[in-house]
Formats: sequence, structure tokens, C-alpha cells
Amino acid sequence: MERFRYFDIGLQRHTLCNPTSIVKIDTLLGLLDIPDSGKLLDIACGKGELLVRAVERYGCAAVGVDLSPYAIRDARALVAARIPDADAEIIEQDAAEYAGPYASFDAVSCLGASWIWGGHAGTLRALARWARPGGYVLVGGPYWRKEPDPEYLAADELTADLFADHHGNIEAGRRLGLTPVYATTSTLDEWDHYETLQWYSVERWAREHPDDPDRAEVLERNDRYRETYLRWGRDTLGWGLYLFRK
Repeated sequence: MERFRYFDIGLQRHTLCNPTSIVKIDTLLGLLDIPDSGKLLDIACGKGELLVRAVERYGCAAVGVDLSPYAIRDARALVAARIPDADAEIIEQDAAEYAGPYASFDAVSCLGASWIWGGHAGTLRALARWARPGGYVLVGGPYWRKEPDPEYLAADELTADLFADHHGNIEAGRRLGLTPVYATTSTLDEWDHYETLQWYSVERWAREHPDDPDRAEVLERNDRYRETYLRWGRDTLGWGLYLFRK
């Protein structure tokens, strides 16, 4: 199955492609204080909801980067529908190869794609290069709520050192010289919405596409993700939003 197709199917009814809420995203956007002439860079922009909301709020320019052709399709459609006259560019590219000018963005964000730079600390280091002095760096990603069960690690092909705890995610920014200014974590309701809405989307897609060649693999992957989430992940893996000032 094509790399990003499963997530296009599973997340088709999601507004946000992460276990958080519009309320929390709006709260964070309100803290960015981007000037009229300012600019936002959103790495792994997904469907573009954060980027579009930032432009709607501030009238700023924005660049969104994502590697998934499905996310790019959705983000460009959202820009065209809600901010057609804005200075907003959606780029289909591996973010690790993005060559935008350093120290030129008032806010730089990456929610749910810290794997691009090998983890949370590497992501903070990479994003901080693009933020201007005094600008903001916003990262969303996992943390361990408790010591992970070895069976969970094996089932999801994870390692215990892949994530820190919530405190460790904040300290990672401090060690890089960034100032933590706000942090919030996902509730179980937000996790359940994110995870179980995927079950619904996959099940409905499978009914509507009985002859799709990827159908068996999509259903198998959905079953596996459901089992690991319910058995271990729901109680073990957290997800946080971390705002730093450069």
C-alpha cells in the first residue's frame, strides 16, 4: 500500500490530524501574536487547518510543507475555499529538504511529525533555525505517561527511549536555549476521538470499496492499531503541545 494512503483513509473525517482540539489550537494561535506583515511556517501542515486559522486570525503570510500528496490536496483545497486571496503557499516536499530562509518566520510549527528530524529535540533544533529572534516555535508530539510495557513496545515497534516524559519534552527546548512559554496535553476524550474516528472511517471505506486491492491491508492495520491503543496506548502514551520563544 502506498505510504500515506492508510492515513488518508483513516483521517478523512478529521479536521485535525492529531489528538487535540480546535479549542487548544485556537488558544495557541492566540498566543503567537503574529504581526500583519508576519509569516508562519507550518511543517507537516496536514490538511492545513492550523495554517488557515492563523491566516484568518492575523492576515499574515504562510507556508505549509507536507510530504503526503493527500494532505497537500486537502490543504490546497482548504486554502482555496477559506483564504483564496491570502499569501499562502502549500509545498509538497520532504520537510527535511525544505530550504526556506532561516530566521525569517514569526512562528514555526510542526505538529505530529517529529520523526522527520529523529525526535522531539531534533525537531525543536530544526524549527528554531527558521524562527526569527523573538519568534515562536510550536511542536506537538508524544510523551510517555508511564513506563511502557515491553509487549506494547514490541507490538508497535517502538523503543522506550523514543520519547521522553512531559517534563522531558519541555526540558529539551530549554537545553537548546528556547524559553518554554506554554504547554498543554491531550485529554483521553481527545485521544479517543482521534483514534476511534479512524475506526469509523476505515470501516465505512471498506464497505464502500469491497474490491479495492488495499482493502485487506487497511483493515489489518486498523485492527492492529485498535488493539494496541486499547490494550496499552490509551493509558501509556500522551500527546503534548509545546510552545517556546526563541
